[in-house]
Amino acid sequence: MSSDRPDVAPATDTPSEPPSSGQEPPASANRLRTLTRRVLPDLAPWRSSRDFRLLLSSGLITTFGSYLTYVAVPLQIMRMTDSPLAVGLVGLVELVPLIVFGLWGGALADAMNRRRLIMGCEAGLALLSLLLLVNSQLPSPQLWLLYVVAGLTAVLDGMQRPSLDALTPQVVPHDQLPAASALLSLRSKVGAILAPALAGVIAATAGVSAAYALDFVTFLVSMALLSRIRATPPPDGGEPPSLASILVGLKYAWSRKDLLGTYAVDVIAMMCAFPTAIFPFLAYQLHAPWALGMLYSAGAVGGLAVSLTSGWYSRVHRHGRLVLIAAAMTGVAMAGAGFTQNVWLVLFFLAVAGGADMVSGLGRDTMWNQSIPDELRGRMAGVELLSYTVGPKLGDVRAGYSASRWGASGSMWVGGLACLVGVAALAVALPKMLAYDDRTDPNALAVGSKRKAAEAPAAAEAGKTAGEALQPG
Repeated sequence: MSSDRPDVAPATDTPSEPPSSGQEPPASANRLRTLTRRVLPDLAPWRSSRDFRLLLSSGLITTFGSYLTYVAVPLQIMRMTDSPLAVGLVGLVELVPLIVFGLWGGALADAMNRRRLIMGCEAGLALLSLLLLVNSQLPSPQLWLLYVVAGLTAVLDGMQRPSLDALTPQVVPHDQLPAASALLSLRSKVGAILAPALAGVIAATAGVSAAYALDFVTFLVSMALLSRIRATPPPDGGEPPSLASILVGLKYAWSRKDLLGTYAVDVIAMMCAFPTAIFPFLAYQLHAPWALGMLYSAGAVGGLAVSLTSGWYSRVHRHGRLVLIAAAMTGVAMAGAGFTQNVWLVLFFLAVAGGADMVSGLGRDTMWNQSIPDELRGRMAGVELLSYTVGPKLGDVRAGYSASRWGASGSMWVGGLACLVGVAALAVALPKMLAYDDRTDPNALAVGSKRKAAEAPAAAEAGKTAGEALQPG
């Protein structure tokens, strides 16, 4: 495990350019290379930052393990109670801890070594998986313990996630943040498609005990990778965690109307245009119960398609406008899914909605990482956690109520149109979000200048080391 040295800068091991052969490649090869760069994901952060590679890899492993428990806990509760209400209570148990400890975790992220905080939460989550494993082996597993573990998992997740979000700008060069957001989104979509399917097979065939055991092992592997990330000291100007420091963060968020718009648009889109709670009813209405799993995964498939073709994104500068347009497209696609009774068209529109939401998420992540000072990044990540946690929970309630009035399809098109109206209202009410441009925005320019100044000594040292290595022996 690496030592916690406060003066260590993020690793940037950018490979040197290959020696020229003296011959220019043919024009067709140049065109193909240009097209590839414009379409495929930009891998610059993966190549340039060892710490980002470790962070991305540990996150992929943890995603798989977390889905194991995400699938296994409801399955175990269902088998113990045969009650949909008992299963649904898990979400309610998780909501309040995520809100409270998400804000507190943001304050901690601005006052502590972020890597150390992430590692501590990861260890706690591993112990909770072990507790679930032990409980599943009892002659009579305890139902109440499943709810307690769900609540404690939400506590640790809320405390950890702001530090994870805030760590990326510390380990990736500033001009590579858009590409880093695209790669992180690609990781999440691959996990969202593959992990639930694998987790479902494991939990249903090998049993929930096997799922909990594998989850515990994934946490151990993830901690081994995270321990190799170089020390990430608290940012200069960070405040000790307290209610006052949380209020400072909330006040800053309110003062930045462009950021406020990103939080609001996320809540509106999740609340109006992602009615996952009614998918079982929709599958029945479409006379396609076989398509239930496809309904759940269609959005992730659309998001993955965007991630795999995200090379264009590194050339975008008007991220606020991109977020609003993409959120509006999410509403249009969801309305389209509600207006048709053909299951394949529904799946197509859901995939389009998922792709549009991915584009919106990329824009939001980039604005946050580009323009929020490091000393406030953790607290703002806590606010972000609220926006993408509260929205889906409210969306389930909204979708269920609408479906009781107008049916499953009606719930979808009503929500889609409501999303479109809400996004249009935000565009009118928050012109600063619409005008955001990272080339001219004063917050983005100030943060960029500060980070580049901090990156310069590390880059110079890396160049000096490389030059010395090339000197004849």
